[in-house]
Amino acid sequence: MSEQEIDLKKRRFLTGATSVVGAVGVGFVLVPFLSSWMPSARAKAAGAPVDVDITKLEEGQLVRVLWRKKPVWIFKRDKTALANLSAQDDVLVDPDNSEDQQPVYAKNAHRSINPEVAVIIGICTHLGCSPTYRPEVGAADLGGDEWKGGFYCPCHGSKFDLSGRVFKGVPAPTNLVIPPYHFVNDSLIRIGIDPKA
Repeated sequence: MSEQEIDLKKRRFLTGATSVVGAVGVGFVLVPFLSSWMPSARAKAAGAPVDVDITKLEEGQLVRVLWRKKPVWIFKRDKTALANLSAQDDVLVDPDNSEDQQPVYAKNAHRSINPEVAVIIGICTHLGCSPTYRPEVGAADLGGDEWKGGFYCPCHGSKFDLSGRVFKGVPAPTNLVIPPYHFVNDSLIRIGIDPKA
C-alpha cells in the first residue's frame, strides 16, 4: 500500500466522520427550532373546548366558566322565566335574533338547544364589561314590573333578558353572543364545539 492510498483512506474517513458529526449538530439545532413553531400547551388550551357538568344545576342558578378567556354563563330557567321571554318582545331591539350572534340551533326565543338551560358569553356588546345576573322579577332599580329577570351591565346601564337579548334604549347595540356548544349527554355540556362537529 502506498502512502498516497493511505492518505486517501484517511481523507475519506475524516470526511465521513465530519459529515456525521455535522448532521447530528444540525439535528440538535433544528429540533428546538422547528418545535418552536408548534403551539404551546397554553395556546392549545386557550382554544380547547370546555366541559361543564350540569347535574347539580338548580333552577335560577348560574355557573361561570372560562372559554377562550371569556366568561361563559350556564344557567337554568324555570317555567316562569321561559314564559316571560315571549312577553318582552316589544321592549327588545332584536327579539327574533336576526343578527348573526348565535349558532343556527340557538335561533329561537330562548336562544338555546334546551329551553331550560342557557349558555351565553357574559360580555356586554357595548364596551366589553361583564353584566350582573339579576334573575329576580320586578326589581325596583331595573324598572319594577317591566323587569322579568335578566342581566344588567353596571358600566353603562345596558339590560338583557334571560336569553341575552338586548333591551331598547340602552347603549349595547346587539344581543349577547351564544358560543358554539352541545350536550354530550343529559348532564354534560361541551362549550366550543357545535353539535355536528
